[in-house]
Amino acid sequence: MTLDRDALEQLRKRMVAGGAEKYHNANAAKGKLFARERVALLVDEGSFVEDGVYANAMAEGLPADGVITGTAAVDGRPVALMANDSTVKAGSWGARTVEKIIRIIERAYATGVPMVYLVDSAGARITDQVDLFPGRRGAGKIFWNQVRASGSIPQACALFGPSAAGGAYIPAFCDVVAMVDGNASMYLGSDRMVEMVTGEKTTLEEMGGAKVHCTDSGVGHFLCKSDAEAIETVRRYLSYLPSNWEQQPPSAEAKPAGKGDLAALVPPTERQAFDMRRYIKALVDDGSFFETQALFAKELTTGFARLNGEVVGVVANNSFFKGGVLFVDSADKAARFVQLCDAFNVPLLFLSDVPGFMVGTAVEKQGIIRHGAKMITAISEATVPKVCVVVRKAYGAGLYAMAGPGFEPDATIALPTAKIAVMGAEAAVNAVYANKIAAIADEAERAAFVAARRAEYETDIDIVRLASELVIDTITQPEQLRDELIARYAAARTKDRSFSRRRHGVTPV
Repeated sequence: MTLDRDALEQLRKRMVAGGAEKYHNANAAKGKLFARERVALLVDEGSFVEDGVYANAMAEGLPADGVITGTAAVDGRPVALMANDSTVKAGSWGARTVEKIIRIIERAYATGVPMVYLVDSAGARITDQVDLFPGRRGAGKIFWNQVRASGSIPQACALFGPSAAGGAYIPAFCDVVAMVDGNASMYLGSDRMVEMVTGEKTTLEEMGGAKVHCTDSGVGHFLCKSDAEAIETVRRYLSYLPSNWEQQPPSAEAKPAGKGDLAALVPPTERQAFDMRRYIKALVDDGSFFETQALFAKELTTGFARLNGEVVGVVANNSFFKGGVLFVDSADKAARFVQLCDAFNVPLLFLSDVPGFMVGTAVEKQGIIRHGAKMITAISEATVPKVCVVVRKAYGAGLYAMAGPGFEPDATIALPTAKIAVMGAEAAVNAVYANKIAAIADEAERAAFVAARRAEYETDIDIVRLASELVIDTITQPEQLRDELIARYAAARTKDRSFSRRRHGVTPV
């Protein structure tokens, strides 16, 4: 068939228009943007070059086969992207949909540029399952390519609607996932399927909504109010990362530190909680802290920031939540973030105020030892510059989990408020002298005995003693910490990043 200019133009208009008007209106009623509007918000104006726009052009009602793919620029840097068009068969996958997604991931990997997924899909078209599901270029090849690209190029997902069944793994294999509250969902089986298989009555929102995944499961990283906010979140995420694993994170203009007195922010007694996020914001370049998974495992704070314009990844205990104790979820959260930073050459800053890992029957059954080992494995294997700052305390295996001296940090820095020990003084005295304390009948005598033993213990773990024994590298005043960190990272920038003679370790997952 030969097309004249007008016929080709009409065909292209049909391909880019998406589905029927009623589907556009239904999406708009939910506050959802059209897929091509999302692409336009993400990329620099005029930079998008589309592939496969005529996919399934011979079929009725399947323009571009329900997915938009191509290359563009974000803040002047090249990216590859895909965007489900939920006005076309609810964004479901056909054979050509799958092929387009596979091809764009392969191109991103081959050219070493970030891959962005704008997801809004009801999953596979069951009517096309033989064509799209089982073959060598079937849907499984999408995930294989994502795994191959992981750690080689950044992969970011903004999720605007459903990501159903096997399609839920596209977000799961991404580095980060921004989810729109009220619209976005991830689930392996629909609510109807769950009721049929298990008898459980639920809803998509209760089972796999944005709040569930950003708060409970940890699959989501950012809970967003709108499509525009999710897209801006992806843009900001990319601004902290290089285009691929062989490059360095992009520098920015240096800014002064954020507002806050670092000394005053730390309470004098370790029993008093404080919000480590305020401490981070006062330490790093003003306005640069970009927290990840803020609603998940809040006892551990993770995120990107800048020091003197250079990117760092921050891992910090937050006593404001659960006393800063490490749980199963917080160990997983740390392990994933550390691996992400190490993959893309982002130096790591550990701010320690940790009582240790949680103990008890419940967490042992959840596998706290295994999950803690996963966190410690990630920190051990990370070869980017690492600095451990003991802000207030580092007790027990918590010291190990926060890149303590045995894990080859480029520096271990203690503030004057720091304590490093197997456990806190109160717990230690009770562990050693429990029977003797119980045997002292006089209350005043008992209190005096406990106070004396605690004083002996505090002397034994004195921070100056640890510095004199070269356990820590320096004791720094709070107001000097920022400059100390900037200098330490500059000195470590050219470090040797080899780790072990092997193919890969066996991670305790």
